[in-house]
Amino acid sequence: MNKFDKNYWQNRYIEKETAWNVGSISTPLKTYIDQLKNKELKILIPGAGNAYEAEYLWNQGFKNVYVLDIAEAPLNNLSNRVPNFPKKQLVNADFFAFEDKFDLILEQTFFCALQPSLRERYVDKMHQLLNLQGKLAGLLFQFELTESGPPFGGSKKEYVNLFKEQFEIKVLETAYNSIKVRINKELFFIFEKKM
Repeated sequence: MNKFDKNYWQNRYIEKETAWNVGSISTPLKTYIDQLKNKELKILIPGAGNAYEAEYLWNQGFKNVYVLDIAEAPLNNLSNRVPNFPKKQLVNADFFAFEDKFDLILEQTFFCALQPSLRERYVDKMHQLLNLQGKLAGLLFQFELTESGPPFGGSKKEYVNLFKEQFEIKVLETAYNSIKVRINKELFFIFEKKM
């Protein structure tokens, strides 16, 4: 039984218990997006929350962006902020049941919101959702993994061990441009799908 189910997350948004919400795109992801040249990339943002990354991508001309969340409230929030964002690209579903293929998947606080027992399933699912040589990029929290959460932390070593079989570790380093409250607590990463 997953206590962090659809109702749990929907209620967090309704009650405005969203401490992870920084109210805008995070600096490391903005910096990464700003260097992307191919506006045709098919991009997924799973567990996207209020999806400021999707809003930023859309405004930069990336029109093949999909937002996935188990709760409806954050999808509605994005739709209200960006009325012309296609409804068919706002997916209210369970990540582990979702089927499609993408060139790029952006990770922003989704991994750390899942129960740690689901991490291997997360890696398998990300591998499945990516096209060959597709990339999974974003941020992972860098603090001790404890029972209390979400968010749940982890370490560089743990992440390498978790992803190395199915992904080539292109970048995995402490983010140099985190927002103030997350300085030295985030690892920026780019992992490329292996065969």
